Amino acid sequence: MSYSLGIDFGTSGARGIIINRLREIVYTIDYSFNNLVTDNLETVWEKTLYWLLDNIPINFRKNLNAIAINGTSSTVLLCDGTGKPLDQPILYNDDRGKVVLDQIKAVAPPHHVVISATSSLAKLLWWQQQPIFTQGVYLLHQADWLSFLLHGKLGISDYHNALKLGYDVEKLEYPTWLQNLNCSKLFPQVFPPGKAIGNITPQIYDRFSLPKYCIVHTGTTDSIAAFLASGATQPGEAVTSLGSTLVLKLLSDRPVADSRYGIYSHRLGNLWLTGGASNTGGAVLRHFFTDTELVSLSSQIDLTVTSNLEYYPLLQPGDRFPINDPNLPPQLEPRPDNPVTFLHGLLESMARIEALGYEKLQELGASRLIRVYMAGGGAKNPTWSQIRQRCLGVPVVKSQYTEAAYGTALLTLWDEG
Repeated sequence: MSYSLGIDFGTSGARGIIINRLREIVYTIDYSFNNLVTDNLETVWEKTLYWLLDNIPINFRKNLNAIAINGTSSTVLLCDGTGKPLDQPILYNDDRGKVVLDQIKAVAPPHHVVISATSSLAKLLWWQQQPIFTQGVYLLHQADWLSFLLHGKLGISDYHNALKLGYDVEKLEYPTWLQNLNCSKLFPQVFPPGKAIGNITPQIYDRFSLPKYCIVHTGTTDSIAAFLASGATQPGEAVTSLGSTLVLKLLSDRPVADSRYGIYSHRLGNLWLTGGASNTGGAVLRHFFTDTELVSLSSQIDLTVTSNLEYYPLLQPGDRFPINDPNLPPQLEPRPDNPVTFLHGLLESMARIEALGYEKLQELGASRLIRVYMAGGGAKNPTWSQIRQRCLGVPVVKSQYTEAAYGTALLTLWDEG
């Protein structure tokens, strides 16, 4: 029996999932970053990766023939010629790149995905203004660098991670305007996600008793890995992640993009994954209700009645998708005395926002919505699911798998056709 390992590096820890050739999960392992005390984030990542490998049972390790890793989108490292980070990694949500936005706008096409303070390109251009930049040889994303620790090859990325660096995922090349930047020599070589890059290094197979033939594949981002885990494969199928925020991803036969709404398209083979995120979601619900209250009150909602409350549930002003208004005020009034009625109004309003989001994607040219898979904590609420199905007008089903590490393990099978 041979196995594939997918590793998901999140914001608070990492998870590994091993699957067999039948795509069945045979082993899961987790590790929290809180278990390590160090000032160097990349050291935490390295130690976590090695801990996961070291604690996988030996019977799985000895039959492991493929590994892939996902990381948070736009988390980047500036490295020297040996792959050693020259500075602390800049995380996905770090907006220090806002000081170079005018520089980016001067060269990038209008509404391009890199025109964002948190894009990989913005972070690289910020580093270019720092004294340490002269020592830089490679810009690597989190998944790129962690994969390098296993296969030993520098300057390699995938086109999911490279999108926010400015890589053209339609033409599969760096566009001329990007190549003309004097920092372009640091750009990684870009391959499709799931591409077999090379065997693990002798040091890795000796240290962890892995087979010499174990191959490391290019990875992806955490959110795309979670989409891959859902089972969605056809144009018009989508995944809504019901977490602290509301994240929509729709599989399309054509790409759509508009940076005004935070909309961009990732390439998935011959298809495109387009999406956006609203600031409404579970964080608003938890502001008013405990988890226990959400379960209890949801079960008391009369699903034969439509709520007449029109809310735009936000915790603070501003949303970008599906309404682009940085000053959009939260609308949470009137608030009825009955908490069941209030929760009903919130859930219906969030479902309407979700429907408006999918309408926006289709308005911009994405494929017609035919089915929505659910992921995230909100997927466990059957009342909310039924409300959403009525508002969306398409089947709403729970994803069979929701773990990003599972989707990453599936990537290793892509290169096999």
